[in-house]
Amino acid sequence: MADIIASIKVFPSDVSADLDNLKKQIEKNLPDYASVYNFEDEPVAFGLVIVITHVKMPDEEGKMEEVEKSLTAINDVSEIQVISVSRI
Repeated sequence: MADIIASIKVFPSDVSADLDNLKKQIEKNLPDYASVYNFEDEPVAFGLVIVITHVKMPDEEGKMEEVEKSLTAINDVSEIQVISVSRI
């Protein structure tokens, strides 16, 4: 089975959120089979910066939903948005 890279926009719950701490929480909360491939900070507006998280995981049914649930369970996350999913 192939692996995939999912690019996910992670919106902090507060404009003043500590992005380094948020990134650590993301890495810690991901299921064991998933790992962070890369982070990108993207300024949006009025001081809000979102974290685009590229997550590597197996291309298996149900894995993407589990990753999404693990990200939305983080207290400092207000919402997430999947941008793209690509096989590698």
